[in-house]
Amino acid sequence: MAHIIVVGNEKGGAGKSTVSMHIATALARMGFKVGVLDLDLRQKSFGRYVENRKKFMEKSGLDLPSPDYHDLPQADPAQLKPGENPYDQRLSAAIASLEPGHDFIMIDCPGSHTRLSQVAHSLADTLVTPLNDSFVDFDLLAKIDEDGKKILGPSVYSEMVWNARQLRAQAGLKPIDWIVLRNRLGAQHMVNKEKMGKALDNLAKRIGFRVAPGFNERVIFRELFPRGLTLLDLKDIGVTSLNISNVAARQELRDLIKALDLPGVEPNF
Repeated sequence: MAHIIVVGNEKGGAGKSTVSMHIATALARMGFKVGVLDLDLRQKSFGRYVENRKKFMEKSGLDLPSPDYHDLPQADPAQLKPGENPYDQRLSAAIASLEPGHDFIMIDCPGSHTRLSQVAHSLADTLVTPLNDSFVDFDLLAKIDEDGKKILGPSVYSEMVWNARQLRAQAGLKPIDWIVLRNRLGAQHMVNKEKMGKALDNLAKRIGFRVAPGFNERVIFRELFPRGLTLLDLKDIGVTSLNISNVAARQELRDLIKALDLPGVEPNF
């Protein structure tokens, strides 16, 4: 049975698609079969990332290890049960088609609350939530006092994850392993950075997630997207000498894959 990884955050701009593509491609490079879905049916940043990769490979004649991207199938009105949501059927059909031939299914959710995203969270074996290092983004997880020290209560996204956990418990499924990534960190040591770290550690104990390091803010990620490439592809396209920033970014990816603690996965890059 495929292990389902959901990358979700109801706020845009946290780097979900970059994280999704790098995890999916890293797993593919380690020999796993990875099926991927993009639930942002309007913007499809993850889908366009994979499409850019296919075009680059065709143009360059390279065959790079890649995830297997699928669009959601259309719902068949004749197959809908009374009261059934068509989006539920579309997602169920997509998962059913991917599960037999894949070790992992990666689902990239939109930066907003949708029915598809809500259902996807309840399917997650592993939930990855990239979070910018800002209390503006922290507010998605919890309400906090003006000093950034006292947590007043969970916010909308945490409540949705709680509901997803309840649904899984009722269905007899194993609990969601929820990982919050501190993403797009600056290199400098700042007071806000320290406050965020303490607030996340405090909240993690209260609502049950693990904190893991994500990616620092780097130009390389913006440069890779148009060609559909990841950090692990640089040597394959002829980059013989990685600069310090690229080496550091590869280490961040290695640390991220290790922190996810996925079944049978040990970073070997």
